[in-house]
Amino acid sequence: MTDVFDARLKIALELLAATGIRRSNYAPPLYRLLWAWGFRVPPPHFRSFAANAVTAGPTFGALWGLLMWLFLWSDRPDIALVAAAAAGVFFGLSMAVYYRHGRRKHSLPEWGSLAGDASAPR
Repeated sequence: MTDVFDARLKIALELLAATGIRRSNYAPPLYRLLWAWGFRVPPPHFRSFAANAVTAGPTFGALWGLLMWLFLWSDRPDIALVAAAAAGVFFGLSMAVYYRHGRRKHSLPEWGSLAGDASAPR
């Protein structure tokens, strides 16, 4: 019997593909990597606003801050840290708004309401 998460993920990805959203937006590389490693993370359109902000913000802020520190602010780690935090907060909130807007625009259901296995109780 297939796992409920895998069944929900398949249904969610089919729904998202039918909307016309690009695959790179509804199944970003980070999520595909997490799924390949066995992490049970719903696609971003099916996650909460807070979960998307907390996932996208620190990831972007850390990477962007590291690059800026290496190339521009190696002599000013204080500026790099503040700028990375601000960039992370801005990016995280922006991505959370983007995914919430896409979810509402395409009338996507809640993750928990997606039918897992037909024989499994809801």
